[in-house]
Amino acid sequence: MDGANNMKPDGRKIVIIGGGFGGLSAARNLKDTDARVTLIDRKNYHLFQPLLYQVATGSLSAGDIASPLRAVLNKQKNTEVLLGEVIDIDPDRRKVILKDGEIDYDDLIIAAGSSHHYFGNDDWESFAPGLKTVEDAAEMRKRVLFAFEAAEREKDPERIKALLTFIVVGGGPTGVELAGALAEIARETMKNDFRNINPGDARIILVEGLDRILSSYPENLSRKAQDSLEKLGVIVETGCIVTKMDFRKVTVKKGEREEDILCETILWAAGVTTSPLSKVVAEKFHVERDRSGRIPVNANLHLENKENIFVIGDMALTLGRNGNPLPGLAPVARQQGAYVARLLKNRMKGKTTGPFRYRDFGNMATIGRSQAVADLHKIKLSGWIGWVIWLFVHLMYIVGYENRLLVLIQWAWNYVTKGRSNRLILGRDIAEKIKKGIPEAEEHSDKPKHQKIF
Repeated sequence: MDGANNMKPDGRKIVIIGGGFGGLSAARNLKDTDARVTLIDRKNYHLFQPLLYQVATGSLSAGDIASPLRAVLNKQKNTEVLLGEVIDIDPDRRKVILKDGEIDYDDLIIAAGSSHHYFGNDDWESFAPGLKTVEDAAEMRKRVLFAFEAAEREKDPERIKALLTFIVVGGGPTGVELAGALAEIARETMKNDFRNINPGDARIILVEGLDRILSSYPENLSRKAQDSLEKLGVIVETGCIVTKMDFRKVTVKKGEREEDILCETILWAAGVTTSPLSKVVAEKFHVERDRSGRIPVNANLHLENKENIFVIGDMALTLGRNGNPLPGLAPVARQQGAYVARLLKNRMKGKTTGPFRYRDFGNMATIGRSQAVADLHKIKLSGWIGWVIWLFVHLMYIVGYENRLLVLIQWAWNYVTKGRSNRLILGRDIAEKIKKGIPEAEEHSDKPKHQKIF
């Protein structure tokens, strides 16, 4: 195995599943121990997901917000990184089962994260990609840019209108940030790039089922966020739910009224569910998941009656001081990872550890250029000041000095030029797809094909 010659032969075997915020935090905080730490992930990199929407909208490249796990942990001689997919857990033999092998453990930290949640409409995934991975961001970017390219060659005014209609489903931070970025792309970045269409004619519609966007924020900040979006030209529809969709149309319901919106590009930001591994954990350790698939853990973040099995991050159902579940946010996962590492280190020394306490520093969301909202509890900020604080906080939490510098330079350049240099459509036979006027996902769908437009 990787690093076998450098790892200590003794010590407890601690296996961490997932190299996201929680898993990486746990691994880094276990560096000064006699434990043998193994971090397993399906990807060979840690991804800074809060900025993934900027990859999807061309502001940053994937390499700017992703750091190779081996590079991050290469100085920890007690830690090995394995590229692999966990498919099962054997509690009796204390083994993690991979597709191509097994790993022994004494202590197991499960931080496998989450994926998109379509609320029982899983077939919508092909119509409306979510945003959790680099591949998701590339697919979103391709669909957005493809729509403008196809509209440039279209002759039918009604089809042009449909191509230039973008629907973002979900009014949480991701949906708000996506909608704002799309508006800036259309109104600023690409305003001089086309000859047959005006990108500024694009309609960006943000659909939210609740009565306001950013529902976890104070009402005044939600209102300011909506005002900022509307100044960018975004149409915000609250109290509105999606009931049907396909590659050409979205059906929405507001009150008793239903409406069909012809739309070529739908982006999903409405919900998440846990990794499929949560089902395995529930079955193997006889626990019941909540509606989102989260695994309940106690105040020490391990399963009841299983002191060596920890669940952290998006997969964990953890209650805060107010008795409500903690949100699936990066700061929660990061603090949980550090806590579990401290608890395990204390156990090795024969010490006890108090319960986990989440330190909530607040929430932030950016709406667009020089506009953001920040709920810092006693302090509520919006506008330019909120945006500067948002920039600083996100920059500091990116893993790796090189990535921080790259992002800072790119942000500065984008701010001065109002440009987005990473507007690349990646994929095979793009010209042919533009000629056909159909998304790649539709071409490979089992659904009936629509008529070619050229």
